[in-house]
Formats: sequence, C-alpha cells, structure tokens
Amino acid sequence: MTARVLMFQGTGSDVGKSLIVAGLARALALRGLKVLPFKPQNMSNNAAVTDDGGEIGRAQALQARAARASPSVHMNPVLLKPQSEVGAQIVVQGRVHGRAAASEFQTIKPELLPFVMESFAWVKSRADIVLVEGAGSASEINLRANDIANMGFARAANAPVILIGDIDRGGVIASLAGTKAVIDAEDAKLVRGFIVNKFRGDPALFADGMAKITAATGWDALGLVPFFGEARLLPAEDALALDGARPAKPEARIRIAVPILPHIANFDDLDPLDAEPAVELLRVRPGQALPGDADLVILPGSKATVADLAALRAAGFDIDIAAHLRRGGLVLGLCGGYQMLGRAVHDPQGIEGDAGSSAPGLGLLDVETTLSGDKRLEPASGTTADDIPFTGYEMHIGVTEGPDLKRPFARLAGGSSEGAISADGRVFGTYIHGLFADDRQRAAWLKRLASGEAAAVAYDDLVDATLDKLAAHLAAHISIDRLLTLAR
Repeated sequence: MTARVLMFQGTGSDVGKSLIVAGLARALALRGLKVLPFKPQNMSNNAAVTDDGGEIGRAQALQARAARASPSVHMNPVLLKPQSEVGAQIVVQGRVHGRAAASEFQTIKPELLPFVMESFAWVKSRADIVLVEGAGSASEINLRANDIANMGFARAANAPVILIGDIDRGGVIASLAGTKAVIDAEDAKLVRGFIVNKFRGDPALFADGMAKITAATGWDALGLVPFFGEARLLPAEDALALDGARPAKPEARIRIAVPILPHIANFDDLDPLDAEPAVELLRVRPGQALPGDADLVILPGSKATVADLAALRAAGFDIDIAAHLRRGGLVLGLCGGYQMLGRAVHDPQGIEGDAGSSAPGLGLLDVETTLSGDKRLEPASGTTADDIPFTGYEMHIGVTEGPDLKRPFARLAGGSSEGAISADGRVFGTYIHGLFADDRQRAAWLKRLASGEAAAVAYDDLVDATLDKLAAHLAAHISIDRLLTLAR
C-alpha cells in the first residue's frame, strides 16, 4: 500500500513547522500508524548523526524520535550548513557533496532533485503516512524556478499542502492571504488548508480572523493553535531559538556562560544543562562580557572554526576567558570549541579559508588541529577521565594532535583515547556531542561545579514526555481526522 502524504509549509521561517510536524508525528504514532518525517531541503548547523551513518537536520531527528522511528539520512536528503554569509556546505543523503555560494546553489538544485525523490520514495515505502516539512517561506517566488524545498517538491510529489502562519509575530492574516496572492495558481491548488500557530489569549477573539483568511484564500481553517511554552524543552534547530526568553531560576547555584558566535553549531548540546533547575545558562552575545562569577565557560561547536575564532577575539571573549581561568574557573570546548582552545588551527586544503593558511588558537590546550576533508560521523561511547560512562556522537572534520592528548578527556569503548585536558586540569576539550544529554555525565559535571549538587532531570524522559504533551496539545486544537482525510 502506498503511504499517504501531507506537506506542511510556512509563511516564513520559525513559524513552528518543525514543532507541528513533530507533535503530529507523535499523535499519529500513538494511534498506531507508522509515521515517518521528511524534509527535502534544510538549512541548519544543528545536525544529528543517523543510524545509517550520515547526518540530517536536528529537527528531523527529533521528528523521527516523535514518530518512534530510527533516524535516516533519507528523512532529510539535502542539508545546507552555512559556513559564511553567502556560502554553505551541501550535504546530500548524509554525506558532504560539496560547497557552494547561495547564487551557485540555485543552479545546482535541479541536480539534487533526483536524490530528493529517491529518498522520498525510500521513506514512503516504509510508512503508513509521511509528514513532509517545507523550508523557509512558501511565498519566496524569486526562488520558485528550481525549488526543491516547498512548492517545487509539492508539485513533483503531488503532495497536498497545509500552510502554517505565526500569529505571535503579527500580520498573520496578511501573511496567509499574501501567500495565496503571490504564488502560482497551480501551486495554490495544492494547498488544502491553513493553521494559525502560537496564539495567545482568548481564541474567540480571532474567530473572525480565521473566517477572513478563509474568505481571502478559499482555504479551510484547520486549527488555531495556542502557544506551547514547553517547546523550549525540546532540542531546537533554528538559531533563532537562542534568543528566546528563559524562565527565571531563583534557586540556580551554578552559572555557565556560553559565547554565542556567528557560526555556532549543534547548540542543542546545551539544552540538557538549560533544563536543570540548578543551572543558569547564560548565552553571551558579542558586545557583552562573560560574567565574572561564571563557574564554567563552554565553547560550543562551530561550522567555521577559523571565522569564529576571529569573532571571539573581536568580541574580547579571549580576554574574558583568560580572566575566568585566573579566577579559578573551568573551560570546556566542544568540537569546534575544542579546536579553538589549542595553539593553532591549520587549513592546508582551504576548507575554511585560503589553502595553506593557519590561525592562532587560544593556546589554552597544548594541541593543534589540522582541518581535513573527511568528516567523522559516528556514535560514541566510553568513559571520561573521571570514570563516568557516556554515550554521544562525533561529527567533525579535523585531526587534533599535541602533548595534552596524553591527558585524554575520555576513553572510547574501542579502547582509543579522545580529547585533551590541560596540565592544571581546568581546561577540557572533546569532540563528543550529546555529552550532557547523558544523565550520568550531566550529574558528574553539576557535582564538579557545585559540591553536593545533583541532577534533577532525566533528560530523555523529559523530551519524550514533552512530545506527548505536544501531541495532546495539537490534538486538542487541530482536527487530526480532518488532516488524515486530506492526506493522499
């Protein structure tokens, strides 16, 4: 039997497409359906390693989890990982395919459509229903000619479309009606209805608004979804989430500072710490100083280590980190952050800059990194230097060598050592992502930072419970039976 398909597109980025697909995936899985997510093209530096040995956008990994399915490279066949303001690395079916400027990518898209359709067929053959997520805005008609992410894919797959608008940012009537006004008439025929997301207040006050959108577009109103505040507990994909407000934590005893650099990647590494009541996680933007009373500074992953090193120095964070260490604080570098902690980052192949160039690191670890073209993508497990077990994953290019590797951060299950620790034991570097999602590791770090402090969160259970709540939230405000009748 051929799987049913339903595509969710948005009037813009960050309107809640990823979250709605995740919640519906869990709701349909709870009904006993085999659900799989699919996103033809994604742009994100937050990625996850899949069970079949590649990488996909973090949102699709979360959606797979919501559907109770194993993540596969076919769920997100084209992933763009920005490396500069105008260029990105292109990952196709989980592996690096090349690099291109934004203008070049538009001409490459037709070459990528066969990969997209091949992966779509793979997903469709394994599901009762496939929930497809678009990218950005459906109304980007300037990009429509070679589109593989929104209406171009919907047309190729003959997929019915549900359009999502975000009322929280304002102008939702205009954004939905305006989308109908500007898109091609044949594309508009694929739209079966709309959802208004992130509503706050009395729904009765927007009943007339929903009716006016229907009158202006001819599309069915399928749901007015109230704001779901607990979304902050789920791994985010879009860097816009880094600017979101966090609840106050009056009982926090531990302060962790994180410099937010332009090419930050895999920042979901921080989410489990943020979920702990005892932790105040401070995201520090350029123009601000790292707080003098921080217990730990974390340098997270980066898609462009050399460029972010320059940004770190330009912001004066290097001076703040040196002062932090003089006060007795700890520093942890994750992946690209680990590379920054060393003496230098060498780029002989020109992966991030001019071939043969080198950039001075912070010199806090006696190691040097050489960037290479091969990316390491695999699960990782073992024990850290304090004999605490961990599970996580590696996703990086580059080989790091130097004397501080004699004090490894971890011992992997296969017996090899990983990462480095400084001679004074206060600077740590590792390529392991997902470290803090392991309750054992997070508990050990909290105890290290505040004597007697214990982890209060079982992180995996928290994520699954939040997905269940999200599913119930959507089921209360969207007719899932109606969606199933629209899928084909």
